[in-house]
Amino acid sequence: MSAQTHRFPPQIPYIIGNEACERFSFYGMRNILTVFLIDYLLREANPDPALRKALATSHMHLFMTGVYLFPLIGGYLADRYLGKFRVILWLSLLYCVGHLCLALFEGSPTGFYTGLLLIAVGSGGIKPCVAAMVGDQFTEKNRHLVNKVFSLFYWSINLGSLFASLFIPLALRSYGPAVAFGIPGVLMLTATLLFWAGRRHYVLVPPTGENPHSFLKVVRSAFSMRAKRTQGAHWLDAAAGHHPSESIEGAKAVLRVSGLLLPTIPFFWMLFDQKASTWVIQATAMDPKVGSFTFQPSQMQFINPLLVMLLIPLLTGVVYPALKRAGLELTPLRRMPLGMFIGASSYVVAGYYQHVIDGGTTLNIAWQALPYVLLTISEVLVSTTGLEFAYTQAPREMKSVIQSVWLLTTALANFVVSRIALLNIFEGSAKFFFYAGLACVAGLGLWRMARRFVVHDYFQTAPAAAEGREASGLTAAPAR
Repeated sequence: MSAQTHRFPPQIPYIIGNEACERFSFYGMRNILTVFLIDYLLREANPDPALRKALATSHMHLFMTGVYLFPLIGGYLADRYLGKFRVILWLSLLYCVGHLCLALFEGSPTGFYTGLLLIAVGSGGIKPCVAAMVGDQFTEKNRHLVNKVFSLFYWSINLGSLFASLFIPLALRSYGPAVAFGIPGVLMLTATLLFWAGRRHYVLVPPTGENPHSFLKVVRSAFSMRAKRTQGAHWLDAAAGHHPSESIEGAKAVLRVSGLLLPTIPFFWMLFDQKASTWVIQATAMDPKVGSFTFQPSQMQFINPLLVMLLIPLLTGVVYPALKRAGLELTPLRRMPLGMFIGASSYVVAGYYQHVIDGGTTLNIAWQALPYVLLTISEVLVSTTGLEFAYTQAPREMKSVIQSVWLLTTALANFVVSRIALLNIFEGSAKFFFYAGLACVAGLGLWRMARRFVVHDYFQTAPAAAEGREASGLTAAPAR
């Protein structure tokens, strides 16, 4: 094997740099969004602080709903018609315009929400394309580097999130919204220019066109042929004769995995994504001084990406192997329910804090570190495990459908949180305990279903082995 195969392809730094800057831009604007809505945009029209907090939470999670719905469209256009490069470049330009709207229209609801819509389309649309394009750059000769590049890719995501969480809230406090939203816009423009600069180096996989044996086409055929169903056979078997058996079996696998994930995993995302809304609002009522440093409420979110970078290698490299040697193997179907319960415990702790605050005692903001630690452990157990598990349970031609299902769990969660916030029926600690209770019920349901779930791993054949590793390497990236 030549020395050439031990180096990353020359285009990889452009994609990794693009991802780090894009993630800084996204988390930079998202992490201050709730505080901005409460303290600036909604303040004049809504003098009631409780109403402003409810509206801010609702609007933030409605935005996040769009962020996780548009990947379904972006991925489809890239795979079928336009190719990844065009989708990434064009939507990145739209993304930049969205950031510009946030900076220019800080006092105009119409202009500001237009910017949020453009960012949701841009960020969501490129989400499934960038990670997949990384894998496209590798061949049989250097496929052994795929795991390393996805580790670097995931670290770039968390580094962008970490620095955005630390510095953009300070910019909002010191320089105001125009600058605080303008800096992420500059980073997004930098991300776009970096991606464009590598255009002569990229391996561009052409779009495949329509797939005559896609999941939806198999389901449609089965419904249209329902009169010919055989007694005792699976209802999808009615599509036999119109689609190959591999596509029918793949559709069955998608339904099995969807039946496990869709009723349960959204309740995890209801917990996780409220760290940018409900937890930030709680932090505004806490003493911000820790030693000589004064934290902004939005800054506490830096704990999550920092811990993720520490916990993933610790758990995967030390804890899981040690438990396996001790005869207590944490399989994916055991990790996910455990993660749900740990996530619920983070809300129990945060709910207790809120009860103390509502009773008139001011807590120091440093107390939020404990629920952040619990929530991040929950993320590693649920998020970084869940998509990898889903990928192994579907054949190669259905893996993109499984990613769509995974993204849909996040979109559903944020939509429900948005609607509940708009109803404004929970006050104080009741909100935290409500979501903790939902997560516990979902965790129990996931545990019961997991006990009955028949694991069927679909391993890649030798020529597609690199793609198989790419899939597992993607486990955490789309979730963030």
